[in-house]
Amino acid sequence: MKIIQSNKIQEVELPLQLNISFKKVYVLFEKYAHKEYEKHPFHTSAIKMVNLFKEHPELNDGFSDYSLLETYKEQIDLLLNPLFPEPLQLNEIKAASVPFSFTSFKFTERFENILKNAGENYELNVRNFEDDGMYIMGCTFILGFVYGYFIDVKRPFYFDIPDQTTGTMKYYRAAFNGDFSEITATDKAPKITEDDFKNLVNNFDNIDLWKEKFPPNSYIFKGFGIINLFDVTAEEMISSIKANLLESSEDLLPKLQSNLRDFYSIKDLKLGYSIFDNINSKVCKTEVKKSNSIILNNSKEISCDTGYFCDGIMHKVFKNQETFVISDVDQYGIASNKNPFYKNLKENNIQSIVLIPIKATENDDLALLEIASPRAYELNSVNINKLKDIIPVFEAAVKRVSEERQNILEATIQENYTSIHNSVKWRFYEAAEKYHEEHQANENVQLDEIVFNDVYPLFGQSDIKGSSSARNQAIKEDLTTQLTLAISVLEDACKTEKLPIYNELMFRVATYLNDVKSGLNAGDEVSILEFLNREIYPVFKHVKEISKELAQKVNIYMNRLDKDLNVVYERRKEYENSVTLLNDKLAKFLDSKQKQAQEMYPHYFERYKTDGVEYNMYIGQSITRSKTFDKLYLYNLRLWQLQITCEMENLAFYERKNMKHDLRVASLILVHSNAMAIKFRMDEKQFDVDGAYNIRYEIIKKRIDKAHLKGTEERLTVPGKIAIVYSQEKDALEYVKYLNYLQSKNQLGEIEFLELEDLQGVTGLKALRVEVIYQKDFNENNTITFNDLIKEIEA
Repeated sequence: MKIIQSNKIQEVELPLQLNISFKKVYVLFEKYAHKEYEKHPFHTSAIKMVNLFKEHPELNDGFSDYSLLETYKEQIDLLLNPLFPEPLQLNEIKAASVPFSFTSFKFTERFENILKNAGENYELNVRNFEDDGMYIMGCTFILGFVYGYFIDVKRPFYFDIPDQTTGTMKYYRAAFNGDFSEITATDKAPKITEDDFKNLVNNFDNIDLWKEKFPPNSYIFKGFGIINLFDVTAEEMISSIKANLLESSEDLLPKLQSNLRDFYSIKDLKLGYSIFDNINSKVCKTEVKKSNSIILNNSKEISCDTGYFCDGIMHKVFKNQETFVISDVDQYGIASNKNPFYKNLKENNIQSIVLIPIKATENDDLALLEIASPRAYELNSVNINKLKDIIPVFEAAVKRVSEERQNILEATIQENYTSIHNSVKWRFYEAAEKYHEEHQANENVQLDEIVFNDVYPLFGQSDIKGSSSARNQAIKEDLTTQLTLAISVLEDACKTEKLPIYNELMFRVATYLNDVKSGLNAGDEVSILEFLNREIYPVFKHVKEISKELAQKVNIYMNRLDKDLNVVYERRKEYENSVTLLNDKLAKFLDSKQKQAQEMYPHYFERYKTDGVEYNMYIGQSITRSKTFDKLYLYNLRLWQLQITCEMENLAFYERKNMKHDLRVASLILVHSNAMAIKFRMDEKQFDVDGAYNIRYEIIKKRIDKAHLKGTEERLTVPGKIAIVYSQEKDALEYVKYLNYLQSKNQLGEIEFLELEDLQGVTGLKALRVEVIYQKDFNENNTITFNDLIKEIEA
């Protein structure tokens, strides 16, 4: 008889003195030993058992010395045989046990085999059961056995037992039978009243109270219990998989892989995960981890149209969305003519694999769950049915992850392409909520138009001056370089191989070069490149074969060409990099300052990158529900705009040292006195002015930067000055006040009062133009604060 005694037996404090006794077994034998059962089949055996108890009264009276289990192991084994029938030895996982002591004896053969496979160092302990919990559990036993207060505090007890034969963990739920035990009170045990009982059940976690009512060792336990274990590995793994999928931690895949290893008892089972992009017909890795996918190996993605998979996988997995099982990879290799998928599996030492497609999105994108083993037939069409209860869990998780990913993508699109500014987002939610409520009753309901009435517009731009001529100059210089290089190759070819055709080609290239130097016309660049491709490059191909020197000369030419555009793109690249650098710097500065401006009063803001930066702002009561509008906020925003324009001028001026091209900006502000309405255009996914009268404002915005001073050819916008366009004198008076304030800060210089030439459809415009004084110690992070602006407005 196997005996297991825990090291914790002396450490655990209990309200019970634990004594092992087989009195209730004796009572059963004594019954059948009586004369009235002399014809019963158990009668003779029962008499022998009763005599055994008489020979060893300790078995009946009880003992607390657990070493006596070893002394009487033969007798105990014989006494308990009826409770452990021979036919069930390899089926039941059962043992006799002393509750709360972690001591067990008399195991079934199956239980003994499980413990043997667990290894010598394994100690049979209940999972997650604290000492205080054990003490209170003992108290509830006493309440039921002694006082008749039965409390249902039964928690499922679990044992985690390793299986060294498979290298995995098995999980067992325990059921305890206490029919063979009894509890009696000692003199030290306080009597429990009904009030005590009510107080105890209301203070389950108060261990001090429980110990007060049930002092340590104040009751005597006599008997033993029967513990039955049930293999719940599958249920535990399903529960663990659910919990892990809900948790969505960074190490999700390793956790799920460990779960499935225990589930299948395959210690080196592999789990992979990939996404099939239905639109582009390709399998790609997920974002969880780079090494997620088994079928992709080291590739980032594979195309399903290139014969990577066999027709069976393509049809069953990707078309019909059915599970595909390869139980023997070698046999699959023969059947598939050793296709790339087979070779990948062999390289990864995979001999059986299951592909489980799970629909991820509405456009039939699939998540592929990949489960693999290094041994053939360990995964097969039979045991894959064990996954039927798990697949719905994965489906729910994939759907959730897919929705989260979709939300992230939509948020990215909103932010970068069709952004709805935070100041007005509330109105869109309001309209959407109204639409969904009404749509339940009427399918033909339309979304509300989004209109904001009585808002004041502010427009500004910092335009890169002379960008068209700078771009043309860059094109001219690149073409000059390319044609000069081509002439150099032809000159060397002519020296080596005296063919008249080389002179004729040099003449034509030189003609193009002279035309470029004289000035570019529309279509010149395209004509030159077509000429080079058609006439020159075939000759270069021939020239490369004449000598190594000429081949090197051609290579020098080719290496100067941009790999994607196949033209010299050096000066243009420098120009575009300079424009990008300046644009990004201005845009980031403006966006940063805008966040601060929103704190003053919420207003709509949108910014665009062109050759420079331009932006619109709208402020008014209808934009926000959180604050009351006052024109003070409009005036402050106008002063803020002028201040920021000064700072952007300084930023652009000092950024010149970081650019290959010396780019300057010319700044403009358009003032409009009257409130207007703006409307969200669903077709264009942006706001626009609403109403015929307000269209004039949009016309001015589009044309004003090309305006000339009246009676001259001088452009209004010039580098180093800020132009403020207005149509009413009261606006000029207001802005002069702001300009005087910034002059006092030594940020602005002389003010010009100007009249503008009439634009098409627009007359009577005037402008203030003021010189910018560039600050030697300008710091974009240290500028005039809102408090300064408010004080100036209120002054």
